[in-house]
Order: sequence, then C-alpha cells, then structure tokens
Amino acid sequence: MEFYNFNKESGKKISKFNSDFIMSRIIQTNKAVSIGCMHLEYNGLVGYHQAVVPQLLLILSGEGYVRNDKEEYFKVRPGDAVFWEKDEWHETKSDKGLTAIVIESEELNPATFMPANLLE
Repeated sequence: MEFYNFNKESGKKISKFNSDFIMSRIIQTNKAVSIGCMHLEYNGLVGYHQAVVPQLLLILSGEGYVRNDKEEYFKVRPGDAVFWEKDEWHETKSDKGLTAIVIESEELNPATFMPANLLE
C-alpha cells in the first residue's frame, strides 16, 4: 500500500491558452482503465479482499480508514490517494462517509505524477 497526494498544493499552475488554474496530475495509461466514483455512507465498508488489478483510490470528500494485509488502519482525507498492487489484500471503511474516485488498470504508476504522502 502506497500513499500519494493530489491536493492543490501538489499541483502545477497552468497558464497556457490564457488559462489560470492548478492541475494535479494523477495517472496516465496506455491500457484499458476503469474509473468509477464510490460513495461510502455512514459506517460504510468495502470489505477485505484482494485487488484484481492495480487500484488507485482518490479521496474527494469525507474521511475514512484503509488497510492492507496488516491490521493497522490509516486515516485518509480529501486529497489523499491510496494505491494497491494487484493481489494486495485491502479494506476501506468510513464512520462518517466518504466519496472517492476508483481507478483500476493493469498499468498504473501513480509515482510518475503524484508526490508521495507519508500519512500520520
């Protein structure tokens, strides 16, 4: 399990074409990719299971906890990204609810675009 940031502070100011915004790059793939939006309600749970393919979880709102095959949970907040390799055991849960984007693909390398995050 690896942690990354995609918050505003990790982005880059874009001014091309008279633009004025900050872009936090996340991922690029050459192979098929599945992207979904996950809504965990209060006391929501994505049960303990193995990742079928590499998976990237991007926390948009709310907060929750993640773990891998170790029993230690790590708190995640908006702007945090969690990456699990194929076959890695993992679980996500939330007491208060959270919304996240889930990206799954055989070819994911989040370290290419996002800075590492050492969660507390």
